[in-house]
Amino acid sequence: MDVSKKHKLECVDVNAHLHTPYSFSAFDKLTDALDRAVNENVKVVGINDFYSMDGYKEWNDGCIQRKLFPLFNIEFISLQEEDQAAGIRVNDPNNPGRTYLSGKGLAYPIDLPEPYASQLANVRAESNAQVKTMCGKLNDVLASYDAPFRLDFDLIKKTLTKGSIRERHLAKALRIAAYAHFNNDKAAIAKFFETIFGGKALKSNVDDLAAVENEIRGNLLKAGGAAFVPEDPKAFLPMDTVRKIILAAGGIPTYPFLADDAKGGFTDFEQDVVKTAEILRQRGIFSVEFITTRNSVEVLEKYAGYLHDNGFVVTFGSEHNTPAMEPIELFTRGGAPLTERLKFINYCGACVVAAHQDIVRSGMQGYVDSRGKADIDKRDEYVKHGDRVIKSIIL
Repeated sequence: MDVSKKHKLECVDVNAHLHTPYSFSAFDKLTDALDRAVNENVKVVGINDFYSMDGYKEWNDGCIQRKLFPLFNIEFISLQEEDQAAGIRVNDPNNPGRTYLSGKGLAYPIDLPEPYASQLANVRAESNAQVKTMCGKLNDVLASYDAPFRLDFDLIKKTLTKGSIRERHLAKALRIAAYAHFNNDKAAIAKFFETIFGGKALKSNVDDLAAVENEIRGNLLKAGGAAFVPEDPKAFLPMDTVRKIILAAGGIPTYPFLADDAKGGFTDFEQDVVKTAEILRQRGIFSVEFITTRNSVEVLEKYAGYLHDNGFVVTFGSEHNTPAMEPIELFTRGGAPLTERLKFINYCGACVVAAHQDIVRSGMQGYVDSRGKADIDKRDEYVKHGDRVIKSIIL
């Protein structure tokens, strides 16, 4: 199943997974992501926020103004109870059963009927409530060390977010408050963080804002930290429920692979790509994605290549879901460029998503039907359709 033998594709660069300020992002403004895409000659870009479609209009309008092709995506954290009971780590390396799931190519304009709209709103509210509780515990930590300021949850939500607040926003807010109070005095800032870290010295240079925020998050807000609050089980919908929400929103359920870590390790679920692919099919998932900076070129070639060759839609992205600013253009771990084969696979995947979006917008059934069954035998036709749709916008 190789479309290159039937239809000559001139691939363009794609980044199909980008978080924006509508969840948490390295970008201060959504348009910053788009401007960087233009400057780096990335032509197809996918918004992919947690629990949110709020940025779709701004994304669409900004892309059209810049002759970029927009993909409309979303991300959830779900729970696969069968895997949890078996102690199987899926794509969260620390929590068995917890499963990230994306939706690709959702309908735009947005059309999410009930009860799915309420389910999405409720899980987002639960996520915000957990972070609000965490903010209270963080203020308790500050008070216990007689820190000269506190954090205002409502102010953080108003000034640093677009409605969805995550623990990274708390880390950013604490960093901003500390720097402002100590008038950017590096020694005083370092001493302050050493104190509230319980005597653990700040490892990062105070000028490296992203690294400092990561240390705040790691020392105080993650499991074992003094302000950590475990998520309420209500914040995790069953994986099949999330899949149904994505389908109801017009999207393609998509499994995000972790693949190899820096030590060459894999989660239990992903260590055998052949078995993983079979289980995904059984669960009604026929699309996958990779955040390429996590992985080696060799593993991406093996995993993405196998999945593409066996009928899956495969896309790549960078996430940008941390304070660190990385390129929009995709690279593998260590800054190695994507091979031509990987670029081809990524572009084919983006074409299928683009075609799906276009067909669903016309009121017809796209690449997956209402039950999630994929039209795999016609994948090449979707690639050709998507190629035409993309080129109509970017050229």
